[in-house]
Amino acid sequence: MTHAILLVNCEDRTGLVATLSQFVHEHGGNIIDADQHTEELDGRFYMRLVWELDGFALGRDEIADALNAIADKYQMEHQLMFDDQEERIAVFCSKASHCVHDLIMRQEMGELSGRIQVIISNHDNLKSLAESFSIPYVHIPVTADDKASAEAKQQAVLEEYKIDTVVLARYMQILSAEFVERWQHHIINIHHSFLPAFAGARPYHQAKERGVKIIGATAHYVTSALDEGPIIEQNVCRVSHRDTVDDMIRKGRDLERQVLAHALRMHLQKRVLPISNRTIVFA
Repeated sequence: MTHAILLVNCEDRTGLVATLSQFVHEHGGNIIDADQHTEELDGRFYMRLVWELDGFALGRDEIADALNAIADKYQMEHQLMFDDQEERIAVFCSKASHCVHDLIMRQEMGELSGRIQVIISNHDNLKSLAESFSIPYVHIPVTADDKASAEAKQQAVLEEYKIDTVVLARYMQILSAEFVERWQHHIINIHHSFLPAFAGARPYHQAKERGVKIIGATAHYVTSALDEGPIIEQNVCRVSHRDTVDDMIRKGRDLERQVLAHALRMHLQKRVLPISNRTIVFA
């Protein structure tokens, strides 16, 4: 059964929930999920509303037009989506395989609300992994002198495969501001530390030197500000003085797999609403 998914962001006011619920009801719809939040700091109202399209009186274009009228009345920002439109995913990677392999296996088990269409890498190390699952693998080398040329080739591949979402599965290159802007809120990165702590290179070495008691992983939307995009998901695990750097790296890899997969799933299920440099996640 197909569902409509509505994400709402506006100034909080009386009657919003009633108006949106009545809209669905009066056109014969059945609401199956409704999640709302009012932010005390700025008085903004956020909502995710899901209803069945089976028997709904309006066609998709008609739904959009009717919602526009409500949006005008309440000065409401909104996104209307449908869950039968499978997202097309591109995975960017370098040499590390754990996140790429995990996403492929979750796809094989039917855990992703999308499909990996292509893997793009600046190395050819993971080509055999992609080929074993019949996923196209495109090797595009990147050097300091030809980043613009490499990104142009990457963009061409994304267009060829009609990609909706890009996942940086330990892709060890910095994307240009122009590339990121083109894919705003559609590039998800996994960072191998609990941001904002220990950003940059060798985070587990930094953590070991500081004697931390927890390590973590962070999945976030990519922005032109390095490792400062809106955070979608984070998780941590405990470590002690007995853990070596290798122990921390092993534990960190487990966290990275879990956090990236969960963040991607929330994004694909239209549960993430980016607000400035943060997110509302309707879990």
